[in-house]
Amino acid sequence: MKTATTVASMLVRLTGLIQIVLGILFWTGNAINLISLHILSGTVLVLSLWTLAILARRSGLRAGVVALSMILGLITLALGLVQSDLLVNSSHWIIQVVHLLLGLSAIGLAEGLAARIKHDRMPEKTLTGQPERTD
Repeated sequence: MKTATTVASMLVRLTGLIQIVLGILFWTGNAINLISLHILSGTVLVLSLWTLAILARRSGLRAGVVALSMILGLITLALGLVQSDLLVNSSHWIIQVVHLLLGLSAIGLAEGLAARIKHDRMPEKTLTGQPERTD
């Protein structure tokens, strides 16, 4: 589970960075031809979030947080896929800001899930700060 958590967490970080850079380029009117890369990268980000949610549930995290992760990922992905058709007039920036906030929330939630999985998998420490012996 440690390897899967690390891989999913690193994918979230990499795709999150790609998403932010491409989003800035799009907002400034540049690199519009890279929208398909943005969609692909966003899909990988959401799949990585869902992977972390499943791993977190397997490690004992409450089902509510897992459900929130699944729903947030679905909404983020769905809004990203249809946002060009929403509020196409001068109010379109509202949809863009909502999509940005959802994406940042998904990244933050994924980071929190990864930290929680790693924390829950660490051995208990004694009062001296040394790992407890289990032999």
